[in-house]
Amino acid sequence: MEFDLPVLSDDEATEPEAIPDATVLFAGDSGDGMQLTGNQFTRATAHARNDLATLPDYPAEIRAPAGTTFGVSAFQIQFGAGEVRTPGEEVDMLVAMNPAALKVHGDRVTPGGTILTDENAFTDRNLNKAGYDENPLDDGSLSEYQVFPIELTRLTRTALEEYPLKQDQKDRARNMFALGLASWLYSRPLAPAIEWIRKKFEEKPDILEANLHVLKKGYHFGETADLFTTRYEVREADLPDGTYRTITGAEALSMGLVAAGEKSGLDVYYSSYPITPASDILHEMSNHKQFGVRTVQAEDEIAAVTSALGASFGGHIGVTATSGPGVALKTEAIGLGVITELPLIVINMQRGGPSTGLPTKPEQSDLLQALYGRNGDAPAAVLAPHSPSDCFEVAFEAARIATKYMTPVFILADGYLGQGSEPWRVPDPSDLPEIDVTFAGETNGIDGEGRDTFNPYVRDEETLARGWATPGTPNLEHQIGGLEKEHETGHVSYDPENHQKMTEIRAEKIQRITQDIPETTINGARAGDVLVIGWGSTKGAIDTAANRLQAEGEAVSSVHLRYLSPLPADLGEIVAGFDQVLVPELNNGQLVRVLRDRFARPFQGLNKIQGQPFEAREIVEKVRTLLRA
Repeated sequence: MEFDLPVLSDDEATEPEAIPDATVLFAGDSGDGMQLTGNQFTRATAHARNDLATLPDYPAEIRAPAGTTFGVSAFQIQFGAGEVRTPGEEVDMLVAMNPAALKVHGDRVTPGGTILTDENAFTDRNLNKAGYDENPLDDGSLSEYQVFPIELTRLTRTALEEYPLKQDQKDRARNMFALGLASWLYSRPLAPAIEWIRKKFEEKPDILEANLHVLKKGYHFGETADLFTTRYEVREADLPDGTYRTITGAEALSMGLVAAGEKSGLDVYYSSYPITPASDILHEMSNHKQFGVRTVQAEDEIAAVTSALGASFGGHIGVTATSGPGVALKTEAIGLGVITELPLIVINMQRGGPSTGLPTKPEQSDLLQALYGRNGDAPAAVLAPHSPSDCFEVAFEAARIATKYMTPVFILADGYLGQGSEPWRVPDPSDLPEIDVTFAGETNGIDGEGRDTFNPYVRDEETLARGWATPGTPNLEHQIGGLEKEHETGHVSYDPENHQKMTEIRAEKIQRITQDIPETTINGARAGDVLVIGWGSTKGAIDTAANRLQAEGEAVSSVHLRYLSPLPADLGEIVAGFDQVLVPELNNGQLVRVLRDRFARPFQGLNKIQGQPFEAREIVEKVRTLLRA
């Protein structure tokens, strides 16, 4: 079916009001398609060349009880003509598909902001489930907002009266009505959604046509209903020239690993056991077999990590991904990677814990686990991306460090980064640096009988990395394993002095990674009253907070750490230039403990453990408290 975009005559058109940015939040039941709606609105926003940041927020249950507050699924997006660092704080427009969605997110709407509701969903039963004594659409409690109760369910059913669909199938299309209306209100193009619908339902023509029809009806409702006196337009962002696409952190991690395989000349072996929120990486990696990527859905977490370690032993880039509970199960095998000194990459998509915890909510509570969560002294490199697109750079860098220094490398992302999205400038492959990998090809020692032999723990003088000899290489037969090995020869050794020597060498090897860490970037002056240090997904909120305070004339700067083990060599000098240091984290205080231990000064923590990312205003408020002290 051909589908024409809405075209308005001059007298029909509502001239949009230009605004610099906007934050929109879609919320409803888990079965209302809010993630799909948000994703399609995001695609349209990227098509409009706005900068953007998103926050999917949904319950852990596959289908939580309908109409309940704990079953609300939401998708938030901030988009703008300038740089966008966070998904937004106060919401400009809330699309609430039922009373529960309004109950959970209504107080996040800025005074004077817009609330669109499905009036048909505000039944006594649904109001009861959401905890309302009175209908908020009638009792005046929403008087500070622009409220538009719209009969989305009835309008959708009316639009689809002639379509041969069941009633529940028709009702599921009401999110397309909401998407069309929201697209009209913010001057979003419909073409990306139309393209997606055609591809998604190409084998179900009735559903395809119904969704396209309702999407168009929602768009036209905005222009014909005589409800809205204003619609908005956010101009194109001034982005550097290049080819752009929206990308999630999971997609970016996958592409970074694929790029590392191409630039190193090695195949990438990826093995994982399904776990939220890391499973999306497996889905994406399985799409890239043409680049020598091999994916395995293992039977458990231990099989996933040990098979990846075996792939590294065989001369490939071995990768496994999971979340905190899975890392706990992989711990012994990661320790095996440390003592065998093989280039293993472990991705931890962190979530709320402990145990099962909050499977779909972001947290940064696994830093100490990555640093210390193995038996014995078992150091590993630890990196953390700060945004969905930065996941590409970090995955590429993790592969480079793992192969150069022959060590396991952790990547600490989280669900906010993994499932959130932003514009990504697709790099020219020729601009990516080569990853130089040299396998051992010759013997390097003499055995006890005077014969040439290969000693697996003879090390590079600069990096302390041992030689990487793949199985089957003539004359390079050797032994590695979980028992302590003798320096250079790799023979099993219980000698006390040798064990201390090997332990110290493994630690020193990780510290030598600092020679590859670039100079730390400071957002602001190199000295002042307060320095804000963060890591991972807190960067957008931290930099936004620091910039607000700088605009007020405060001597506040911020630093964000990609490298957490080892820490940058220049961090101590930077810290010394400030009177106070604040460390915001989505945990109960982990990096702040590491920094106190390393630099022996009173770092201040700011801890948020609510399954939600920081808002910049929370950091601003804490910094102001420190400035007044």
